[in-house]
Amino acid sequence: MPNNSPETDYKQVIVLRKDLQMRKGKMVAQGAHASMAVFTRGPGTRFVAGPHGLEMRVLLDDSAAAWLTGRFRKICVSADSEAELLSLHQRALDAGLPCALIQDSGITEFGGVPTYTALAIGPGSNERIDPLTGGLKLL
Repeated sequence: MPNNSPETDYKQVIVLRKDLQMRKGKMVAQGAHASMAVFTRGPGTRFVAGPHGLEMRVLLDDSAAAWLTGRFRKICVSADSEAELLSLHQRALDAGLPCALIQDSGITEFGGVPTYTALAIGPGSNERIDPLTGGLKLL
């Protein structure tokens, strides 16, 4: 397993739409959904029947393993629009980074309209993630 030294520092960046003016609790929930969805929706995830119920099995690449067993850093930043969030999602996919885009159902906010709210990128190395998110404002 790779070490988690400063040269191989891993993180996950959570991007939240600031233009939606979500309540703080809603914003936290959407970011948490994105962070977890990287693993629960990832290509290496399988749900299988186990002796005590349903089990989730996740195959971890070196970045994910180092992040989960290391500093477990999450950085929260903002996007100013849906277009910016969707563009960033596509750039993360193109870069081969693990990512998860969240579309809220709109039941509690957004007037019943399904709305893209959050994106998690990573875990990955600073060198891979920073070119995509380094210019975004911290929340």
